[in-house]
Amino acid sequence: MKGAVRGGSIVTRASTKGKTVGGKAAPSNATTLASVEYLKSLPGVTAPFEDVFDPAGLAKTASIQDVRRWRESEITHGRVAMLAALGFIVGEQLADFPLFFNFDGRVSGPAIFHFQQIGQGFWEPLLIAIGVAESYRVAVGWATPTGLGFNALKDDYEPGDLGFDPLGLKPTEPEALKEMQTKELNNGRLAMIAIAAFVAQELVENTEIFEHLFLRFEKEAILELDDLEVDLGLPVTPLPDALKAI
Repeated sequence: MKGAVRGGSIVTRASTKGKTVGGKAAPSNATTLASVEYLKSLPGVTAPFEDVFDPAGLAKTASIQDVRRWRESEITHGRVAMLAALGFIVGEQLADFPLFFNFDGRVSGPAIFHFQQIGQGFWEPLLIAIGVAESYRVAVGWATPTGLGFNALKDDYEPGDLGFDPLGLKPTEPEALKEMQTKELNNGRLAMIAIAAFVAQELVENTEIFEHLFLRFEKEAILELDDLEVDLGLPVTPLPDALKAI
């Protein structure tokens, strides 16, 4: 304990040496080194970041158990994002297709508004399916919560490996398996960025993804035509009002 006199009173404080911001004991140098080395051995380390990409330095204050839990979270969110990005595009393109389950044509427009348009009879089975899937994932990978082992993965569980491989695509060779896992992680990371961009773009412009893309192409084509017309001394094609804000 240390004491200091401030304003006529004694302020007593505990030494914070060896503590993290959250009050937990800070990992030793050996623990930090082990966590970083463990992270380097995992799939997902790829060019242009041949070393671990950790600009915030999170691994320096993490245990191996923390790193394993973060990897499980990254894989799960990447898989969800890949499905979401695909669902955005497919949902917007098939909203008017006769075989698409769109509740009598009520589902239309940008995908961010489909949620509000879905009627009763869709969400109940979806929530049950999500609950079953998450319960299975917890049962396979997560350890029983205890006083000292709360929010931890099982020691024999490999993050992301739920034993779901109906097409038998999982390689048996370690190097080939690591390469496939790296591809999955990279695609999941890209999908997380993509779905965030999809949502932001539709919120700002209120247009579907492909509609936004084709409007961009149309605007660029008109601008290129305008440049050509100026060079040839011809009247310039006016840009439609709908394209001026893009």
